[in-house]
Amino acid sequence: MSGFKISPAAKKAVCIGVMCSCAYLAVYIARNILGSVSPQMIEDGVFLTEQVGTLSSIYFMSYAVGQLINGAIGDKIKAKYMISFGLFLAGVCNVVFSLGAGKSVIVGYAAYALTGFFLSMIYGPMTKVVAENTEPIYATRCSLGYTFSSFFGTPMAGILAVFLSWQGVFAVSSGALIVMSAVCFVVFTFFERRGVIEYGKYKKPENKGSVRLLFEHKIVKYTLISIITGIVRTSVVFWLPTYFSQYLGFTSETAAMIFSVVTFIISFNSFIAVFLYERLGSSMDKMNLLSFSVSALSFTALYVFRQPAVNIVIIVIAIMSSNWAASMLWSRYCPSLRDTGMVSGATGFLDFMSYMAAAVSSSLFANAVGTIGWTKLILVWLGLEVFGIIVALPVWDKVKKHG
Repeated sequence: MSGFKISPAAKKAVCIGVMCSCAYLAVYIARNILGSVSPQMIEDGVFLTEQVGTLSSIYFMSYAVGQLINGAIGDKIKAKYMISFGLFLAGVCNVVFSLGAGKSVIVGYAAYALTGFFLSMIYGPMTKVVAENTEPIYATRCSLGYTFSSFFGTPMAGILAVFLSWQGVFAVSSGALIVMSAVCFVVFTFFERRGVIEYGKYKKPENKGSVRLLFEHKIVKYTLISIITGIVRTSVVFWLPTYFSQYLGFTSETAAMIFSVVTFIISFNSFIAVFLYERLGSSMDKMNLLSFSVSALSFTALYVFRQPAVNIVIIVIAIMSSNWAASMLWSRYCPSLRDTGMVSGATGFLDFMSYMAAAVSSSLFANAVGTIGWTKLILVWLGLEVFGIIVALPVWDKVKKHG
């Protein structure tokens, strides 16, 4: 019986995809630990609820600005350097945060802002490497792999928060970042020497400006989608442990455990998204409409049903369905830009818009809880998804084409 054979193109995609997914898992564990340990830090008196909101906003803004800057740089510098140095420097800043946050709020703000900036050096260059060195079908699968890692990092952070103090969670995350930085540098160097990774294969067409080229690829529409989904997948998920403890009445330990379970379930969202996408004839428009419609209906149900078990199930469905559009954006749309020669820059811009929206909304959510309460905040989340339905309507593409 002949053995199972895999094509050279698929082997290359697997090699690149596995490495990128492992690196991105370390990034997202680091990115989600503050949300996981915030109930602990608030109970220990390290930060007030409003200060945690400010801290998360500072981080998101720093990450967003970093995506814009580092995304553009990533089109010119080898991914090996961007990714490995970004991971290492973020790990160092996490150490500084864990040692200094309890002594000085300003030190905590500064260290966490730098962590966000250095972590922003990863995604754009990584997507560019995948898009330029794998065939389109494999590029989507590779992107799906580290999209899964981005969701899976959240429950991993939650699990750490269940068993360790907040200082211990930051210490483990810092170690993972520093170790992964060394692994990435060595493995990417090996890939370069074996011809698995090559740089500069695609360049922007000389007869078209950058802005015009991106407009032709519906950049405005997907910028709005990145903003809407960014608020849900980043800001709403960030506040879940606090939502569970304050709105549903769980202890901080139980809230952290529930957070780990629900975010573990959410981490499989990207695979569901691709399955639905293929069932819908590989139509991005249909997928986006389904995503925002199901999420809007779920947030409506969330407003009605407050019984804890039912409420948790509903909010998981609401977040997962909104994340279907996010999965399509990052795993399908961004890699499709490879012919523009601006994958890293465009991806960085979209991530910038996503995290700027998350930064603003995270701070607003923290203040809104004390003024309008969690119940009315749910209506704000519902409004976001309704706007998403409007943005996703294919009619806008027809207006642009015939207008």
